[in-house]
Amino acid sequence: MTPAAGKYIILIGAVIVLVGILIYFFGDKLHWLGRLPGDIRIDGKDGGGFYFPIVTCIVVSIVLNLLIVLIRRFFG
Repeated sequence: MTPAAGKYIILIGAVIVLVGILIYFFGDKLHWLGRLPGDIRIDGKDGGGFYFPIVTCIVVSIVLNLLIVLIRRFFG
């Protein structure tokens, strides 16, 4: 392993801890996440159904890409 790989592992761990803290303290305020307009939801007759949060996936993808670009710019 190289020192650069160690930096990335530490950085990923710090991000995971920060996300965990945000979810722990602000989880009740994030109820809209996963229920954005455009998410696909099909309810079945007997309580079953299908749910695919496509817009939520796109939003999370954009946010993660921006974070990766910022991390690479500051640590690259």
